[in-house]
Amino acid sequence: MELLEKEQIITSLNSTESDSLFISPLLDLKQIGETSIDLRLGYDFLVSVLTRKPYINLQSVDEDYRDISTYFQTTRREIGDRFILYPNQIALTTTLEYVSLPNNMYADILTRSSFTRLGIHVNTMIQPGFRGCFSVELFNYGNNAVELIVGSRMFQIRLFSINVSRSYGSISNRKYIGNVRPTPSKANEDIDLLVLDKIENY
Repeated sequence: MELLEKEQIITSLNSTESDSLFISPLLDLKQIGETSIDLRLGYDFLVSVLTRKPYINLQSVDEDYRDISTYFQTTRREIGDRFILYPNQIALTTTLEYVSLPNNMYADILTRSSFTRLGIHVNTMIQPGFRGCFSVELFNYGNNAVELIVGSRMFQIRLFSINVSRSYGSISNRKYIGNVRPTPSKANEDIDLLVLDKIENY
């Protein structure tokens, strides 16, 4: 495993090979740092809302199951618009950029330190071969609401090259590949939940 540096990132972005790094729109080359790339806040948001249900039920086989998407409200902003993230609120969003990772590369997504210091912390990992806009789970850990600007450089990714012996490009068994808008959790689709349900009812 190797952390890619600026020259390696630029070389991969400029490669003509079919399985190479692709990011669009990369609005400014200054987004590429010495060991990371700044990515921008996207247009679409899924905002967590309170419901009459006492909890989110992941067992889709239950009679009182309610689709996870109904616990979120969809909203959209344009470039330069404001989005307010309130304390203890979850909002699902995406990066503005569409990213295609080659099969020998994975990415860590972090909040830029300027936003971490406001109480917003993101830390997630993207698998090799991913295609789409990176899904990001925003949560405000602070005491104050924070104004976010659509299109602003809010995230940074670190890219790691790895040795692979198989292709990660297949969409089979991959829940979130190809997304360009925020997608709610698909934890209810985990096969182990069905197994656990059978054990419970045995």
